[in-house]
Amino acid sequence: MARKVGARTKLREHFLANIGKVLEADDLRFVAGGITEWARRVRELRNLEGYEILTHNDLSELKPGQYLLKNPKPKPAFARNISKETRAYVLDRNGFTCQMCGAVAGEPHPYDTGRKTRLHLGHIIDKSHGGDDSPSNLRALCSVCNEGAANLTLQRPDLTKLLTLLRRARSQDQVEALKWLSKKFPKQAAQFIE
Repeated sequence: MARKVGARTKLREHFLANIGKVLEADDLRFVAGGITEWARRVRELRNLEGYEILTHNDLSELKPGQYLLKNPKPKPAFARNISKETRAYVLDRNGFTCQMCGAVAGEPHPYDTGRKTRLHLGHIIDKSHGGDDSPSNLRALCSVCNEGAANLTLQRPDLTKLLTLLRRARSQDQVEALKWLSKKFPKQAAQFIE
Protein backbone atom coordinates (compact mmCIF):
# COMPACT_ATOMS: atom_id res chain seq x y z
CA MET A 1 0.00 0.00 0.00
CA ALA A 2 1.44 3.39 -0.99
CA ARG A 3 2.17 5.87 1.78
CA LYS A 4 0.35 9.21 1.57
CA VAL A 5 2.71 12.17 1.16
CA GLY A 6 1.84 15.26 3.21
CA ALA A 7 1.66 18.84 1.94
CA ARG A 8 4.84 19.88 3.74
CA THR A 9 6.81 17.04 2.13
CA LYS A 10 5.44 17.97 -1.31
CA LEU A 11 6.37 21.62 -0.78
CA ARG A 12 9.87 20.74 0.48
CA GLU A 13 10.50 18.56 -2.59
CA HIS A 14 9.17 21.31 -4.90
CA PHE A 15 11.41 23.98 -3.34
CA LEU A 16 14.45 21.69 -3.52
CA ALA A 17 13.71 20.92 -7.18
CA ASN A 18 13.50 24.66 -7.92
CA ILE A 19 16.43 26.16 -6.00
CA GLY A 20 17.09 29.74 -7.09
CA LYS A 21 13.77 30.04 -8.94
CA VAL A 22 10.99 32.39 -7.85
CA LEU A 23 7.89 30.36 -6.98
CA GLU A 24 4.39 31.83 -6.98
CA ALA A 25 1.78 31.35 -4.24
CA ASP A 26 -0.77 29.81 -6.61
CA ASP A 27 1.75 27.18 -7.73
CA LEU A 28 2.66 26.35 -4.13
CA ARG A 29 -1.02 26.01 -3.21
CA PHE A 30 -1.44 23.59 -6.14
CA VAL A 31 1.68 21.60 -5.16
CA ALA A 32 0.33 21.33 -1.59
CA GLY A 33 -2.83 19.73 -2.93
CA GLY A 34 -4.96 22.86 -2.80
CA ILE A 35 -5.13 22.97 1.00
CA THR A 36 -5.92 26.33 2.61
CA GLU A 37 -3.07 25.93 5.12
CA TRP A 38 -0.31 25.74 2.48
CA ALA A 39 1.33 28.97 3.74
CA ARG A 40 1.58 27.48 7.20
CA ARG A 41 3.43 24.48 5.74
CA VAL A 42 5.89 26.89 4.08
CA ARG A 43 6.42 28.58 7.47
CA GLU A 44 7.02 25.16 9.01
CA LEU A 45 9.72 24.51 6.40
CA ARG A 46 11.34 27.78 7.52
CA ASN A 47 10.76 27.63 11.26
CA LEU A 48 10.80 23.93 12.04
CA GLU A 49 13.14 22.59 9.37
CA GLY A 50 15.39 25.64 8.93
CA TYR A 51 15.05 26.21 5.17
CA GLU A 52 15.82 29.83 4.26
CA ILE A 53 12.76 30.50 2.10
CA LEU A 54 12.76 34.19 1.19
CA THR A 55 9.70 36.41 0.68
CA HIS A 56 9.18 40.08 -0.18
CA ASN A 57 9.90 40.80 3.50
CA ASP A 58 13.43 39.46 2.99
CA LEU A 59 14.29 40.51 -0.56
CA SER A 60 13.01 43.64 -2.32
CA GLU A 61 12.98 42.01 -5.78
CA LEU A 62 10.28 39.59 -4.64
CA LYS A 63 6.64 40.62 -4.84
CA PRO A 64 4.04 39.60 -2.25
CA GLY A 65 3.12 35.98 -2.95
CA GLN A 66 6.55 35.06 -4.32
CA TYR A 67 8.97 32.69 -2.58
CA LEU A 68 12.60 31.80 -3.20
CA LEU A 69 14.87 29.09 -1.80
CA LYS A 70 18.51 29.96 -2.50
CA ASN A 71 20.28 27.28 -0.48
CA PRO A 72 19.26 23.60 -0.26
CA LYS A 73 21.01 23.17 3.09
CA PRO A 74 18.77 24.07 6.03
CA LYS A 75 20.03 26.15 8.93
CA PRO A 76 19.65 24.80 12.46
CA ALA A 77 15.98 25.19 13.33
CA PHE A 78 14.51 26.16 16.67
CA ALA A 79 12.58 23.53 18.57
CA ARG A 80 8.96 24.47 19.12
CA ASN A 81 8.16 22.95 22.47
CA ILE A 82 5.12 24.85 23.73
CA SER A 83 3.16 22.63 26.07
CA LYS A 84 -0.60 22.15 25.81
CA GLU A 85 -0.92 23.77 29.22
CA THR A 86 0.98 26.90 28.14
CA ARG A 87 -1.04 27.08 24.93
CA ALA A 88 -4.33 26.82 26.83
CA TYR A 89 -3.18 29.43 29.36
CA VAL A 90 -2.15 31.99 26.70
CA LEU A 91 -5.32 31.52 24.65
CA ASP A 92 -7.48 31.89 27.77
CA ARG A 93 -5.48 34.91 28.97
CA ASN A 94 -5.98 36.56 25.58
CA GLY A 95 -9.71 35.78 25.58
CA PHE A 96 -9.43 33.49 22.54
CA THR A 97 -8.98 36.68 20.50
CA CYS A 98 -6.26 37.67 18.02
CA GLN A 99 -4.10 40.27 19.71
CA MET A 100 -3.48 42.11 16.42
CA CYS A 101 -6.81 42.35 14.59
CA GLY A 102 -9.32 41.33 17.28
CA ALA A 103 -10.75 38.32 15.42
CA VAL A 104 -12.37 35.77 17.76
CA ALA A 105 -11.68 32.03 17.50
CA GLY A 106 -14.36 30.10 15.63
CA GLU A 107 -16.14 33.17 14.27
CA PRO A 108 -15.96 34.25 10.61
CA HIS A 109 -12.71 36.14 10.07
CA PRO A 110 -13.35 39.88 9.47
CA TYR A 111 -10.61 40.27 6.82
CA ASP A 112 -10.52 36.81 5.26
CA THR A 113 -14.07 36.06 4.20
CA GLY A 114 -15.00 32.45 3.80
CA ARG A 115 -12.81 31.21 6.66
CA LYS A 116 -13.46 30.88 10.35
CA THR A 117 -10.86 32.38 12.64
CA ARG A 118 -8.22 29.92 13.76
CA LEU A 119 -5.80 30.99 16.48
CA HIS A 120 -2.10 30.21 16.81
CA LEU A 121 0.51 31.27 19.33
CA GLY A 122 2.98 33.88 18.17
CA HIS A 123 6.19 35.02 19.80
CA ILE A 124 6.41 38.68 20.82
CA ILE A 125 10.21 38.51 20.63
CA ASP A 126 11.07 35.91 18.00
CA LYS A 127 13.20 32.95 19.03
CA SER A 128 15.80 34.00 16.45
CA HIS A 129 16.19 37.23 18.45
CA GLY A 130 16.50 35.55 21.84
CA GLY A 131 12.82 35.14 22.71
CA ASP A 132 11.61 32.09 24.55
CA ASP A 133 8.44 29.97 24.84
CA SER A 134 7.35 31.46 28.18
CA PRO A 135 3.73 32.67 28.43
CA SER A 136 4.94 36.27 28.85
CA ASN A 137 6.53 36.08 25.36
CA LEU A 138 3.52 34.48 23.67
CA ARG A 139 0.27 35.92 22.35
CA ALA A 140 -2.76 34.65 20.45
CA LEU A 141 -2.71 35.46 16.73
CA CYS A 142 -5.16 34.47 14.02
CA SER A 143 -3.76 32.63 11.01
CA VAL A 144 -4.12 35.76 8.84
CA CYS A 145 -2.07 37.99 11.16
CA ASN A 146 0.35 35.17 11.94
CA GLU A 147 1.01 34.78 8.20
CA GLY A 148 1.41 38.55 7.90
CA ALA A 149 -1.24 38.79 5.20
CA ALA A 150 -3.54 41.34 6.86
CA ASN A 151 -1.85 43.06 9.73
CA LEU A 152 -4.37 45.86 9.49
CA THR A 153 -4.32 47.18 13.04
CA LEU A 154 -0.60 47.81 13.42
CA GLN A 155 0.60 51.17 12.21
CA ARG A 156 3.82 51.11 10.23
CA PRO A 157 6.42 53.49 11.63
CA ASP A 158 7.14 56.49 9.44
CA LEU A 159 10.72 57.41 8.50
CA THR A 160 11.18 59.80 11.43
CA LYS A 161 10.03 57.19 13.97
CA LEU A 162 12.13 54.48 12.34
CA LEU A 163 15.29 56.61 12.32
CA THR A 164 14.68 57.62 15.94
CA LEU A 165 14.45 53.97 16.95
CA LEU A 166 17.59 53.08 14.99
CA ARG A 167 19.56 55.96 16.52
CA ARG A 168 18.57 54.82 20.01
CA ALA A 169 19.57 51.22 19.31
CA ARG A 170 22.92 49.76 20.33
CA SER A 171 25.65 49.95 17.68
CA GLN A 172 25.63 46.17 17.37
CA ASP A 173 21.88 46.24 16.59
CA GLN A 174 22.36 49.09 14.10
CA VAL A 175 24.95 46.97 12.26
CA GLU A 176 22.50 44.04 12.18
CA ALA A 177 19.81 46.36 10.76
CA LEU A 178 22.27 47.50 8.09
CA LYS A 179 23.09 43.86 7.21
CA TRP A 180 19.37 43.06 6.93
CA LEU A 181 18.67 46.11 4.75
CA SER A 182 21.68 45.32 2.53
CA LYS A 183 20.42 41.78 2.09
CA LYS A 184 16.84 42.90 1.35
CA PHE A 185 17.93 45.68 -1.04
CA PRO A 186 21.17 44.37 -2.63
CA LYS A 187 20.99 46.58 -5.75
CA GLN A 188 20.35 49.76 -3.78
CA ALA A 189 23.07 48.89 -1.22
CA ALA A 190 25.61 48.41 -4.03
CA GLN A 191 24.95 52.00 -5.18
CA PHE A 192 25.95 53.39 -1.77
CA ILE A 193 29.11 51.28 -1.54
CA GLU A 194 30.52 52.57 -4.84
